[in-house]
Amino acid sequence: MRKLMVTTFVSLDGVMQAPGGGDEDRDGGFEHGGWAAPHIDERFIQLMAALTGRADALLLGRRTYDIFAATWPLAEADDPIGAKMNGVRKYVASRTLDTVSWQNSTLLTGDVTEAVGRLKQGVGGEIQVHGSGELIQTLVGHDLVDEFHLLVFPVLIGSGKRLFAEGTVPSGLKLVGTTALSTGVLVSTYERDGKVEYGAMGPETGNW
Repeated sequence: MRKLMVTTFVSLDGVMQAPGGGDEDRDGGFEHGGWAAPHIDERFIQLMAALTGRADALLLGRRTYDIFAATWPLAEADDPIGAKMNGVRKYVASRTLDTVSWQNSTLLTGDVTEAVGRLKQGVGGEIQVHGSGELIQTLVGHDLVDEFHLLVFPVLIGSGKRLFAEGTVPSGLKLVGTTALSTGVLVSTYERDGKVEYGAMGPETGNW
């Protein structure tokens, strides 16, 4: 079965809304767009290039598709991230789009969770989800994510769309890699690791 990996920029307090620019997503009157941009450096771009280089396919929500389709085709020919984004197969989950024009893009039809389930059972390598906050909520709520690649930024936003919102399925995670960047960004990868384990702590339990 193909691995489905979610990668997203997230603030220290769990907000993932509009990291890249002021007008990226103003839903709910959000006024903090662009909070990630000051922390992007060459090392960060290198890590993202290596990550996207692994992708065999992208799975995108409508808003992220619109942003990517308007920007990545403008990338220079020698931009490794742009070359990958433009060339890789892309699957778009949307209730409002009728067609998709970005090269190598396919619009998913019918129930999105069933469509993603079929993609995971098909032939191929890693499927990556970038951005796509609403889509991520659906995938997490239906237990379809195998790995989380989180880029945690040293900022507190206080309001906005959260990565793990209501409907998240309780599950255990295993940290399989982490890198701290000089800008304060912490890049961590978590794999699914069964169910949540519970216990107790305190002097009387010996776990203190």
